[in-house]
Amino acid sequence: MELLAENLSCARGGVPVLRGVGFRLRPGGVLILRGPNGVGKTTLLRTLGGLQPALGGQVTPGPDTIAYAAHADGLKATLSVIENLIFWARIFGTDDIAPALTAFNLTALADRTAQNLSAGQKRRLGLARLLVTGRPIWVLDEPTVSLDTASVTLFAGAVRAHCAGGGLAVIATHIDLGIEADILDLTPFRADPGEADDAFLAEGAL
Repeated sequence: MELLAENLSCARGGVPVLRGVGFRLRPGGVLILRGPNGVGKTTLLRTLGGLQPALGGQVTPGPDTIAYAAHADGLKATLSVIENLIFWARIFGTDDIAPALTAFNLTALADRTAQNLSAGQKRRLGLARLLVTGRPIWVLDEPTVSLDTASVTLFAGAVRAHCAGGGLAVIATHIDLGIEADILDLTPFRADPGEADDAFLAEGAL
């Protein structure tokens, strides 16, 4: 399965930020998004993940094939590491959490509640959710926040394994993950925020 973005336009808070974004990412591929703060990396990722509508263009396939992870870890504070992973596995209709525990070095923490984890441990658990979704496309916004060097290495290994199995990933990050990837600089796709957008105006009029 490939991810295709065609002439994609995106807005933040009703203001157009990106226009004409296009790329094709084939199975096994990684795409790294680059550009200055505020250029629209998060907005593009949210649009790819189906969390907000595009102003124009098309994303194929739909969000049912995409696992999205951003700054929020999505954890239940009073549940243990295992219970959190089981919860998310059931949401996505899967049942094997063992690979997720191993990939992010969480086995020794399996019975600890999320509220008693460090920031880095919570981040690892939040990222481990990706492995229980069963979804082939990962869309990730600054996934290494709060991770130490060893944990970044674990994350990079998980991405490599996912892609080696035919998955793919789109990642916004400012650090070098040591992963073979294509780079997409969003700077040339910046929209003029002063432009009115017919699609947005039509949506707001409903």
